[in-house]
Amino acid sequence: MNWANPFHEGELQAQARAGVGNVAEWAGGFVRDYLPEQHRVFHSGLPFLVVSGEDAAGQVWITAIDGAEGFVTSPDPRRLELATVVDPADPLADSFTQGADIGVIGIELASRRRNRFSGVMHARDGGYVIDIRQSFGNCPQYIHERVWTRVPKGDANAVLRSTALAPEQIALIGRSDTMFIGSGHQGQAGEASNGFDASHRGGAAGFVHVVDGTHLQIPDYAGNNFFNTIGNLLSDPRVGLLFVDFETGRLLHVSGRATIDWAPRAAQDPDAYRVIDVEIDAVLQRPGAVGLRWRKQAHLSRRLKLARREQESKDITSFYFARVDGRPLTPFKAGQHLPVELQIPGQVGTSKRSYSLSGAPDDRAHYRLSIKREAGGLVSGFFHDKLHIGGVIEAQAPAGDFVVPNNDCPLVLVSAGVGLTPMISALYANAPVPDRSVWYVHGARNGADYAMGKEVAQLVADNPQLHKRIYFSQPEASDVLGRDYDVAGRITVDDVLKINAGAKAHYMLCGPAGFLADLRNGLEAAGVAESRIHFETFGPTG
Repeated sequence: MNWANPFHEGELQAQARAGVGNVAEWAGGFVRDYLPEQHRVFHSGLPFLVVSGEDAAGQVWITAIDGAEGFVTSPDPRRLELATVVDPADPLADSFTQGADIGVIGIELASRRRNRFSGVMHARDGGYVIDIRQSFGNCPQYIHERVWTRVPKGDANAVLRSTALAPEQIALIGRSDTMFIGSGHQGQAGEASNGFDASHRGGAAGFVHVVDGTHLQIPDYAGNNFFNTIGNLLSDPRVGLLFVDFETGRLLHVSGRATIDWAPRAAQDPDAYRVIDVEIDAVLQRPGAVGLRWRKQAHLSRRLKLARREQESKDITSFYFARVDGRPLTPFKAGQHLPVELQIPGQVGTSKRSYSLSGAPDDRAHYRLSIKREAGGLVSGFFHDKLHIGGVIEAQAPAGDFVVPNNDCPLVLVSAGVGLTPMISALYANAPVPDRSVWYVHGARNGADYAMGKEVAQLVADNPQLHKRIYFSQPEASDVLGRDYDVAGRITVDDVLKINAGAKAHYMLCGPAGFLADLRNGLEAAGVAESRIHFETFGPTG
């Protein structure tokens, strides 16, 4: 298997067309041929998995498999076992018994976590075994939070099959804010990229546009830049879609063929970078197909008003939010993000984003979001140009598991660009912990791009257990070495290792994907345990 380049020609073509650079140079650090320990624990705690593949007729489908509490287990990093039996009416039921190539996404809607992998499914007594081929994590963007409960499954015989969407099915799609998409690729034998992929898509209710009963349009928003789905569809246009009726457990499966519109009209969806056009070949509706029901966590939503804003660097501004009702804010853990929702004038539906909280976790009066203006970004542009003091947004409770380890180990915080936001929160969290040594290592282009430098310097000066080391890759003449920054150049793994934080140190990394991949690979090569490396990537989300 070629792990130096885990992408096939279709994915490489999509990456080039989208202008995201040579993803293969760094993505190997995120794509593994096994499940990391955190992924094994994550999948083993889920009540359902979403699985894609093809049936005996060659049609691609995607489905949801659920089971009793603890039905997913991981006996080793290269295998998952499922203690459940798939309903015979499931479009992939027969394939699962015959050693089928599959793609899987495990998703936890309540915490907005998701991880994906591909592999081979084998039947066994009372369930299935999945042999892992590829695995990687995903960002939490566009995941709508829901909590679940268990109920008895419905009547498996009440299955509806057709070649076009019925009015009630169109209505379900019209109110859906979540869907899943399955795609695949088969190249030369042994290629790591062979198999299927299951992916999540989310947006405002009705974000998937029904043109007519046999034609759908799916907006493609900013993501992780791997372009697995679109790359697969360029190689093989067969596609499967899954819409879940969260209130009834109904599953609506769609199988068809897809093309990519690389230049959609802005009027369709200004957040969309591309549109996936789907011509429908087959529709399968399964009422009560899963024994789960979900409800939105609307009670967690809070109306926040902008109390003040501060320019931090050329492109980054901090926004301080307080509750409209004046009550104290929900506490958060350093490293968590805040899911926000805005109604931008002139836009159909709301726009949702997640931004890392950059303030002190014990500040109950304000949430601070330090947001970078993205070129052409709809939401970041709204924050920077249109949101004034007193303006109101909606927000969910702080979320995310990229948090400071709950022990007294040494901590090394390494970031680049706007990746500093959760790290500054971590500095605040550790300022009252005199016995824990913390190193803040940050890279910026120059002084104009370095945000919150004075704030960091003051925190370090006031707390002797905190240390900093600032790198400028392109310092200006006005930037003074030793005053504004410590090193001219970019952060390397050797720089991080030279800190000598000790064998028990934990490393928190945040920044562009290529930056993180280099650091994580280098740390692991140097003998740092995977369990002591925590990372969160970011990219332009508009």
